[in-house]
Amino acid sequence: MEETLRRQDASAAVTHLGWRFLLGTLRTGVAVGSLSQAAEVATLAVTTCGAEADDHLRVDLRPSRVTLTLQSPKQATVTSHDVDLARRLTAALSDVGRQTDPWSTQLLEIAIDALDIAAIRPFWAALLGYTPEADTDVVLIDPQGQGPTIWFQQMDQPRPQRNRIHFDLCVPHDEAEHRLSTALSAGGRLVSAKDAPAFWILADPEGNEACITTWQGRDD
Repeated sequence: MEETLRRQDASAAVTHLGWRFLLGTLRTGVAVGSLSQAAEVATLAVTTCGAEADDHLRVDLRPSRVTLTLQSPKQATVTSHDVDLARRLTAALSDVGRQTDPWSTQLLEIAIDALDIAAIRPFWAALLGYTPEADTDVVLIDPQGQGPTIWFQQMDQPRPQRNRIHFDLCVPHDEAEHRLSTALSAGGRLVSAKDAPAFWILADPEGNEACITTWQGRDD
């Protein structure tokens, strides 16, 4: 039986395999030396997943890297079946001398603060050609899977002195501290860590804010 997994359980099940849980998906990267090698890795991944590839597997090919993503689309999250596929893919890659590299994965979201989400969401959907995500009124997704997810954060009052569109960068949970220290060393400022490790709020030298996020600290 296909079991939907909590964030913590999904992460724990695949971390030792070289995969990471990011925004309801399992992801890993595979280093390659050419687009031809990337195609070979993609073919291996599709063959390993078999008939389930179309439903569960997404592959992004670049000349230096292949990114593999697993998710159960009907549940829009990770299930025990995705974990099993991750195990099979890791073993198949190892058999041909390929190693998974989870730190090469990250996901970017754009957050828009709004007083009236229902009023502004149609504009952004039309402008970008995005569609609403199922079962939520605050998320837009790219139906082609190319652009970042956009989500709307409810404001309780106007904030004219604060940027109202900011980036949320979701990174592997064991990469977050390094990314945080790197951003601070590059001139950033820590605005708040009260919700860490779910997210840290940072600002650039002019006060524009961004968040580093992980799956941690979000389950009850």
